[in-house]
Amino acid sequence: MSNYNPHTYIQAFAALGEYLREPDDQLTHIIQTEKQHNAWFTPESVQSAIDAIAGNLTISNLKQWLDNYNVSTAKEPKTVGLILAGNIPLVGFHDVLSVILSGNKAQIKASSQDSRLIGLLLNKLVEFNSAIDGSFAFVDRLQGFDAVIATGSDNTSRYFEYYFGKVPNIIRKNRNSIALLTGNETTEQLHALGHDIFDYFGLGCRNVSKVLVPAGYNFTPFFEAIEPYNDIANHHKYHNNYDYNKSIYLVNRDKHYDNGFLLVKQDERLASPLAVLFYEEYESLEAAQQQIIANADKIQCVVSEADIQVSNQVVNFGHSQQPALNDYADGIDTMKFLADL
Repeated sequence: MSNYNPHTYIQAFAALGEYLREPDDQLTHIIQTEKQHNAWFTPESVQSAIDAIAGNLTISNLKQWLDNYNVSTAKEPKTVGLILAGNIPLVGFHDVLSVILSGNKAQIKASSQDSRLIGLLLNKLVEFNSAIDGSFAFVDRLQGFDAVIATGSDNTSRYFEYYFGKVPNIIRKNRNSIALLTGNETTEQLHALGHDIFDYFGLGCRNVSKVLVPAGYNFTPFFEAIEPYNDIANHHKYHNNYDYNKSIYLVNRDKHYDNGFLLVKQDERLASPLAVLFYEEYESLEAAQQQIIANADKIQCVVSEADIQVSNQVVNFGHSQQPALNDYADGIDTMKFLADL
């Protein structure tokens, strides 16, 4: 039988939230030096990820979230294999949190891009409640698992389905987020949209890679509003992508807009290359809504303040990278999956 106690586990995660809000020297050091291990993990990006997690880790938030599920303290815990992504800092933390708070055991295959941060957080968690020590283990290879949650690309998902298809599983593929603009947005809203586009350099599935705009849309106010993000061009990896895509568009004579750090190109695809934002024009809000519905299984969230009815999560400008505890990846209720094992 496990040592699982929902109340004390919630208290431990809330203590972790306090720790993230007031980091010690060890965490501060990792925030500042993570870029030496992964150039995309700048101090600003790591801090943004920590802030987003810390905001969720309060006793009231965690209790309110957990109260929606039938989590049993009596049942034998299941071992859940986790294959974590590493595209943005701590992107797999929510899966680990869900497994532990559901009373199960996490067998974690961390990404080599993001193993130090998650390791530190879980070690701190054990300091706050030693009983949690048996609720997770880091492994190089999953084995002896009862269920699997694997996050990867459209390509890796085929392998995941082959290897893990015989056990209960959640297998996530590529997704992107989009913004739906009406042309009536304020400067403040368009500036906030810059966060949805540029936070984590656009590497996350919740980053906006495409905007839907009304026919004849004037991009000038948009470019003026996002100008304060121009410092992103000083990041060498981002700038290399900007230069590379710009050269391709120029050689191919592809029509595009260019403000010196972002390329905006008309394209039907959802997933844009790094440093590129795709756009597509629509004739009516109803047509835009139907387009979103048709691509629902490829969209993580929609950034808009238009009155639309779609199955994907709709968030306000600037909030795509601030998911709440129940804003589940791919719209699949991870906690229900785990509680029902």
